[in-house]
Amino acid sequence: MQVILLERVAKLGQMGEVVTVKDGYARNFLLPQKKALWASDANVKAFESQKAQLEAQNLETRKEAEALGEKLDGETFVVIRSASDAGALYGSVTTRDAADAATEAGFTIDRKQISMARPIKELGLHTLSVSLHPEVDVDVVLNVARSTEEAELQAAGKSIQELAAEEEAEAEFEIAELFDDIGAAQIDDEVLETAGEEVPATEEAESDEAADRAEEDK
Repeated sequence: MQVILLERVAKLGQMGEVVTVKDGYARNFLLPQKKALWASDANVKAFESQKAQLEAQNLETRKEAEALGEKLDGETFVVIRSASDAGALYGSVTTRDAADAATEAGFTIDRKQISMARPIKELGLHTLSVSLHPEVDVDVVLNVARSTEEAELQAAGKSIQELAAEEEAEAEFEIAELFDDIGAAQIDDEVLETAGEEVPATEEAESDEAADRAEEDK
């Protein structure tokens, strides 16, 4: 099927070009999205009469998109999710989640503008492409973490594996300190007993009973 492009379509052509595409692609995407018109003689004439107006509208929307793109490009949005210690999410992060995160940060983005090959299913930093206009694309980063503190560490360049290793090392250090404290306390007790500075309660009771019997014998 031949269609007239009403805007630039990646890997297909520029506005105003007549291109040949598969029928399904035209009917299911280009025509419903108003990115193209069926290239009939009537539509070709209609497009030529409106071409200047369409180009002016495209230029205006592109400038608006470029202005937004300057602010949005390179932005990082945090998404908090539950995950295993290995970093696997209990669920997934989709384009809707990405759009919601951007909206919360003050940017108006539709989920359809976000390119995501597949839903995100692990913690970490994920770069996504956002199409603000057929001629304007920018990249944003989703920082998927289990907490805001973890998100800050990931933003600083630490991977989930490094964070897990640090937590494990810290836990081992605390356990080692605990055993050291217990060992030191046992040594102190032994030293005090040897020096006679501490007499067990049972020995004190036996001494008192012996003294009482001696007093009675008198």
